[in-house]
Amino acid sequence: MNVRPKGNVNADIPTGEIELTANDLEILNSSEVPVFEIDGGVEVSEEVRLTYRYLDLRRSKVAEALKMRHQLCLLVRNFLSQQGFVEVETPVLTKSTPEGARDFLVPSRLNPGEFFALPQSPQLFKQILMVSGLDRYFQIVKCFRDEDLRADRQPEFTQLDMEMSFVSEEDIFSLTENLFKKILKDIKGIDIPTPFPRMTHAQAMRDHKSDKPDTRKDKDEFSFLWVVDFPLFKYNEEEKRWDSEHHPFTSLHEEDVSCLEKGEYAKIRSRSYDLVLNGNEIGSGSIRIHKKDLQKKIFDIIGLQPQEAEKRFGFLLKAFQYGAPPHAGVAYGIDRLVAILLGLDSIRDTIAFPKTQKGSCPMTEAPSVVDEKQIKDLGLMILKKK
Repeated sequence: MNVRPKGNVNADIPTGEIELTANDLEILNSSEVPVFEIDGGVEVSEEVRLTYRYLDLRRSKVAEALKMRHQLCLLVRNFLSQQGFVEVETPVLTKSTPEGARDFLVPSRLNPGEFFALPQSPQLFKQILMVSGLDRYFQIVKCFRDEDLRADRQPEFTQLDMEMSFVSEEDIFSLTENLFKKILKDIKGIDIPTPFPRMTHAQAMRDHKSDKPDTRKDKDEFSFLWVVDFPLFKYNEEEKRWDSEHHPFTSLHEEDVSCLEKGEYAKIRSRSYDLVLNGNEIGSGSIRIHKKDLQKKIFDIIGLQPQEAEKRFGFLLKAFQYGAPPHAGVAYGIDRLVAILLGLDSIRDTIAFPKTQKGSCPMTEAPSVVDEKQIKDLGLMILKKK
């Protein structure tokens, strides 16, 4: 290392006062010419980007999203830990209990003809944790849904999942508002006003024709909104029966119990709440049913016969026999939240290795055909469509 003469000093760079002399050079590895420009502004198709995702991840835009995602998750873990929450991992191989979308099924080799399912959410496990006495649970968790994909959908996605005992809606709102206030301040340097405004589902549909209205006055500010009092049920015209608006574990307002007894199901309001940010639903939750008899009644209304209810949810009903406390929960989409914070159009840009809109991974070529021996070991047979 040599000190540069005064006339050769470059004050515009950190190393402008010195110059280095290389004694030898070692090439650590060679590289093909990248299939697209890494640092330029050239548009590249998503198919090509995802096929060469390891190159795409070198681009500052994608790397920035992953760094923000890390910062967000670290902030959430620290905040909730300080509030007395415990992060608990729930099973990934579990029982098939469809919650509105199709399950991803995993055949069990040791139990021929039987299947695990990948969880659409940790809903039942987190309610059982409340029965266990662990009254403040959270998890940053992978969930899976075998559904048609759009820009804001992935077959596997990540959510911040929470459940608490002995709380009301006000406790959920206060905790959430303090969390998001810190997220926006620490990550974006923005002070957001709290408490967040609230709007009933009926008012949102009447005034905005949407259950997730965009209430921004300045299209560039972040605008949070609680939408509350969703209907407990919706009528399924195709099957001529009632379905749950959210899921069958959602409780109802005490003053609407008489409507339940009279069979006036369309009038019943649930104790559910959605958090809307700039016209996007980023989270949803509810006060849960914690009494076995009421849970059975809801199953009956949505056409789930006692035998079927026992088959699918018997372990939850059994847990309720041992003193389930009043409890409530909520879950927020991490992928979607990062996309909104960064102004991205698709959540795929916030995930290191996302799937395409067809649910495939061009880089690894998954899903793929497996060996015939694996199929036989699982007791399966592939039917080829004509």
